[in-house]
Amino acid sequence: MKSIVLNLPDTGTLSTFDVSVYLAGKLYADEVLSAGQAAVVANLSKRAFIELMGKYGVSVFSAKVEDLLEDIANA
Repeated sequence: MKSIVLNLPDTGTLSTFDVSVYLAGKLYADEVLSAGQAAVVANLSKRAFIELMGKYGVSVFSAKVEDLLEDIANA
């Protein structure tokens, strides 16, 4: 796993957790990471990550019909 150091302004409102969840959610929404991989970035279980994405306005459902059919086949 890679580690990245970010220098953020000390606004008092940003926590490490918020930044990691936001980054993980963005990478998941952009289909760079899977839900499981993004959950690791956010230091959450996959279930907790998926539940939290609703609060960030990120859909856990793919817009592609092929992906939905594959998910159904793998269920």
